[in-house]
Amino acid sequence: MLNKIQEILEDLLDVELNEIQPETYLIRDLEAESIDLLELAIILNSNFSIKVNEDLIFLKRIREHISALDSTSEVQKIYQHLSCERIEEIKSELNNGPTLKVKDIISYLEWIG
Repeated sequence: MLNKIQEILEDLLDVELNEIQPETYLIRDLEAESIDLLELAIILNSNFSIKVNEDLIFLKRIREHISALDSTSEVQKIYQHLSCERIEEIKSELNNGPTLKVKDIISYLEWIG
């Protein structure tokens, strides 16, 4: 799965393959923009024959959910593709900027697939 996502992101974002690792941030490191995420959703829909929920896969409202909900397990009920450990990691880095990583995309695709 990682290899396929690396190929897609390499082509879409015009970055070197070695820059795309599971821990790579899509926005912070690869400088993906909103239009890139829209295109990525379309590509994933097509390549994996799935209907991508952009709010979930791109963690669009995760800050809001973390603020509104009392526990990590409640957040995990919404973002079922993320482990509680990953949600805790996201919580700890919210002040550092966008938190979406390549591994989050992979987790979503494995979960939905």
